[in-house]
Amino acid sequence: MVLLTQVINMLFSLYSLVIIARAFLPLLGANTFNPIVRFIYDITEPVLAPLRRFTIVGMYDFSPLAALIILTIVQSVVNNLLLSIAR
Repeated sequence: MVLLTQVINMLFSLYSLVIIARAFLPLLGANTFNPIVRFIYDITEPVLAPLRRFTIVGMYDFSPLAALIILTIVQSVVNNLLLSIAR
């Protein structure tokens, strides 16, 4: 059960890093036709697109921040569930 928890935590951490990278790509002027940039957009857009309706303030998009907060909450819930199952 410990291994499963570690793998899940690693996946949450990896996805959080990808969301952070996605937030900084436009600031760095990344080419959206680059395959790596396209991949990052493709795997983060399903999470960020629904949040964008509620998190755009003026010209600022806070959907990556909202997604990181939600991911942290979901990770905590999953960890607590796994701990309660392991007991």
